[in-house]
Amino acid sequence: MLKRPLAWKLGMGLFVVALTVLLTLTGCWDQEKAQQDAQQENEIKIADTTENKENSETKPDISAEPKEEKEKITLYFGDQDAMYLIPEERFVVKGNKKLEEIVIEELIQGPKNPDLFQTVPKEAKLISLEVVDGVAYVNFSQEFQTKHWGGSAGELMTVYSITNSLAELPEIDKVQFLLEGKKQEAILGHVDTTEPLAPNYRMVKNN
Repeated sequence: MLKRPLAWKLGMGLFVVALTVLLTLTGCWDQEKAQQDAQQENEIKIADTTENKENSETKPDISAEPKEEKEKITLYFGDQDAMYLIPEERFVVKGNKKLEEIVIEELIQGPKNPDLFQTVPKEAKLISLEVVDGVAYVNFSQEFQTKHWGGSAGELMTVYSITNSLAELPEIDKVQFLLEGKKQEAILGHVDTTEPLAPNYRMVKNN
């Protein structure tokens, strides 16, 4: 039979060994759990990154307002000798306006090319413009007549500058001029405007 001191030492030794094993196992378990947690966190980050990338690829960009598309129009202005109409192309933003209304507004603003000349008085205002069965009914304010510079050549430039420019649009074939909502026998003095006018391409000279 072991003596008491020897048995006590042996018991303490076994206790120390058992405690060491337990602490070692606990440390390994903690380390393994930490590794698992780190791996799981990394997988979550990767998944979030992938999802954000997919969302950015599939969802439209709404950070800025959509850009309005521009449309090309062809306008006709007078040359230096008031003999020919010269085409001038430009791009405009349609917005909520009708394209035919924009054509008239751009004609009133005048040419960009300094070698070309104004054909519609700047004081003129477009009251309304409706297209029915291929005819554009263009209703001008009184200033279209009273502020016009006159002359038969200038009148031809004005009338066919408007008619030819509007006829460039696919839905318009002719133009009916109106002044304050009424037809005029000769809105600017000579050219008969009681009926719709067709474009006159004999007056056109390309650059």
